[in-house]
Amino acid sequence: MGRTSDAKERLLEAMIELIWIGSYGSTSVDQICERAGVKKGSFYHFFESKTALAVAGIDHGWAEHRKELDQIFSPVVPPLERILNCFRNFRQEQEDLFKKHGRVLGCPIHSLGAEISTVDERLRDKLQEVLSQFIRYYESAIRDGQAQGIIVTHDPMALARIVFAYSEGLLLHARMWNDLTRLDEFEAGAMIILGVKSNTP
Repeated sequence: MGRTSDAKERLLEAMIELIWIGSYGSTSVDQICERAGVKKGSFYHFFESKTALAVAGIDHGWAEHRKELDQIFSPVVPPLERILNCFRNFRQEQEDLFKKHGRVLGCPIHSLGAEISTVDERLRDKLQEVLSQFIRYYESAIRDGQAQGIIVTHDPMALARIVFAYSEGLLLHARMWNDLTRLDEFEAGAMIILGVKSNTP
């Protein structure tokens, strides 16, 4: 009974893992069911299509990731440290995944978005929704840093988008080159973009 009751969650997690280590297009419903240990009939009991599962999987993964981000970007943490800690968390996650899968996987949201943005409007809209919410974490930290005089900017949201694009670009390059050292510039680059002197705590 236990395996039946958590079948939906196992399908969600299998979907996320398979498209992260491979691609959305190359991942079939049969592969998802096999990875999840769920019969195909059960798949269609929960989801009408692979797209429906992917949308639900994104929501599921984002809900879990937000728990980490809420801690990392807690208002009790100094603004700059929130951003740097987020980058450090990225790096640790990629190192853990490299040990498990033998290659750098990068960001699943951007990898999926680059693949389907021009061919699947439903998935694209869901990914854009998640990314917009993610950027708000950076914006909040930048606004607090601005209020403390640590960060100087006339447009916190624009700067948040730049910092986010920078971090995701490094993750993409690390995946493309399969090289974790591409992430070594995370913190130094962020300090430059934010206009913060390197000796600032």
